[in-house]
Amino acid sequence: MPIYYTPIASESIGVRSLSLFVETPDARILIDAGVSLGPRFGLLPHPLEYHALKKVRNLLRNYAEKADIITISHYHFDHYTAAWPNIEAKWSWSSIDEAKIIYKDKIILAKDYKDSINATQRKRGYIFHKIITNFAKKVIFADLINFTLGETNIIFSQPFPHGEDGTSLGYVLLLNIRHGEDNLLYCSDVQGPISNLTLQYILKINPKVLVISGPPIYLKDYKVDSKAIEIGLKNLSIITQQTPYTLIDHHILRSEEGLKEINKFDRKRVKTFAEHLGLKNNLLEAKRDKLYEENPPDKDFQKWLKLSPHQQRAQLPPI
Repeated sequence: MPIYYTPIASESIGVRSLSLFVETPDARILIDAGVSLGPRFGLLPHPLEYHALKKVRNLLRNYAEKADIITISHYHFDHYTAAWPNIEAKWSWSSIDEAKIIYKDKIILAKDYKDSINATQRKRGYIFHKIITNFAKKVIFADLINFTLGETNIIFSQPFPHGEDGTSLGYVLLLNIRHGEDNLLYCSDVQGPISNLTLQYILKINPKVLVISGPPIYLKDYKVDSKAIEIGLKNLSIITQQTPYTLIDHHILRSEEGLKEINKFDRKRVKTFAEHLGLKNNLLEAKRDKLYEENPPDKDFQKWLKLSPHQQRAQLPPI
């Protein structure tokens, strides 16, 4: 039996995420069980984005029920479900109740919050682990470990940069799942990769299937130098030429220009999450300004938009 994998959520599916479900004869693994929306164009998410968020939240619940293991590559809200006392209603719809549904009685393999991490993620990781240990089956820091179930090896990398070397965004863990001759590599938020150190690691692993976050073109010359974006795209091109099958998604598809860059690759061997599922790409965040123009929200939603930020975080939008 080969390694089976099912994309769950990503920008091509209308939300911020890179969540994947992987199944082998020995293990059922839910990777990065998080989802969120984000600010864009000076606008809060459109109702269609909240509908997508709601759908993905339900999918994460369903796949978590099937999973034996849940992994966390790093502590950004689109990659794990935070255990807040009350629901965070504006961006992620995460809460302790949601976290219990996802993580209860599961083996959690997670980034170490005490080492190779920035201050923001250290705080988030500390809070999460303090709460999650009360109901998870087991919580294991995954940096550089090889976790084995039967004939399945779940191999975590050293921490690699969240994009560029020296970035203030911290570090992420790459995840290599092996069973027999099958070999899947999950590369969360390496953004290309931009880092040549990360590139060399990916090439050395030489996966049959690669899941990777492309560079954040939407931040070019704003938060990320254009040269770094170019390096990320060049490195991505090198990888796709070597890899039999690549799923590219996440940061690169927060702009429509990102899809144009993906179209330059061999599209028989390179897909987005949506395309792999046989769906049309649904880049909602990239089109948010157009969504508001072409499909104005109803009066109830517009009333919610006028609430204070504090009220919005506490009250789910009317959709």
